[in-house]
Amino acid sequence: MRGLAAVPSYVVMQPTTLCNLDCAYCYLPFRAADRRMPVPVAEAVAASVNPWAAAGRFSVVWHGGEPLAAGREHLAALIAPFGPEVEHHVQTNATLIDDAWCAFFVEHGVRVSVSVDGPRERNGDRVTRGGGPAYDRILRGVAALRRHGLPFSALAVVGRPEPGLATELYDYFLGLGCDVLGVNIEETEGVNLRDNSHDARLVTAFWAELVAAWRREPRVHLREVEWSLRYAAAVLDGTADDLLPRRLDPIPTVGHDGSVTVLSPELAGFTDVRYGDFSSGNVLTTPLAEILAHADRTPWVGEFLAGVEACRSSCPYFGFCGGGHAANRYFELGRFDGTQTAHCRNSKIHLLEGVLEHARDHQSPAA
Repeated sequence: MRGLAAVPSYVVMQPTTLCNLDCAYCYLPFRAADRRMPVPVAEAVAASVNPWAAAGRFSVVWHGGEPLAAGREHLAALIAPFGPEVEHHVQTNATLIDDAWCAFFVEHGVRVSVSVDGPRERNGDRVTRGGGPAYDRILRGVAALRRHGLPFSALAVVGRPEPGLATELYDYFLGLGCDVLGVNIEETEGVNLRDNSHDARLVTAFWAELVAAWRREPRVHLREVEWSLRYAAAVLDGTADDLLPRRLDPIPTVGHDGSVTVLSPELAGFTDVRYGDFSSGNVLTTPLAEILAHADRTPWVGEFLAGVEACRSSCPYFGFCGGGHAANRYFELGRFDGTQTAHCRNSKIHLLEGVLEHARDHQSPAA
């Protein structure tokens, strides 16, 4: 975990800045504007991605805005330059999914992840541009996926951890039919300025309860919990140092205009008097592979890497999280070389503590 890898494991692509919803916790600055990615941007990205995909597994993640708001014809044109080895994923609010979109996903081999926060009463922040509830439209999209037999993942945002919520959420997603579930404690970042500090005991208890719910019926892959268990097992057998990569994945995000922002998609579209627009280059003028080869020269990236080293030397959880996320440091601390953030505590430290708390409470009695 020193420096940036020259080849990423996936690329995030923004086909449009537009979103048809107006979720209260959204971090995106231009979600009311329809700024679409021109096809030459996708062609430029594909020129670097296709050789990477030919050498090993590689994904392109279409992430808006709402990617489906770009329309099927335009999204198909953006996908077309990528070779058959590339895996395509889309993160969507599902409100636009119908039979035609399902046929599109099948034709183009697109894996779907749906953003939904649990039962109806847990989706109060997910509203239309007119302020109305989006939940019924989300469920219609999910029903279309299930009708066509398409597997899908789910991503839920938790705004306020509280007793009973983890069990409620896990049972809900079992019924929803997803095969993978990611759970995010709401983050203060981008244009979302809502406070994300919570009582440590409540957050730890939330994660412990989620582990318990999952262990009772582990039919859904639970992203955060399974990674935590892998780490704990590796610590016990002395192989924890092998879990994290030798270098940080640059996670390049390609904006609608071709600009490339590394490490944190949440930084794309923002500017700062010290760091400029956070981009490391533009694929319309410089190949993506070349941009990534020199991304560590971007001024703010160097500051972030200094922060990673500070975490390495000061935090006992470093082997679990690898130094946190750039956007969380910037939006919470105002710079990149700080260390612990509320996001660290909510989604890394208390997550691992919750998993270990569950393990302690359910260990077998000594013989």
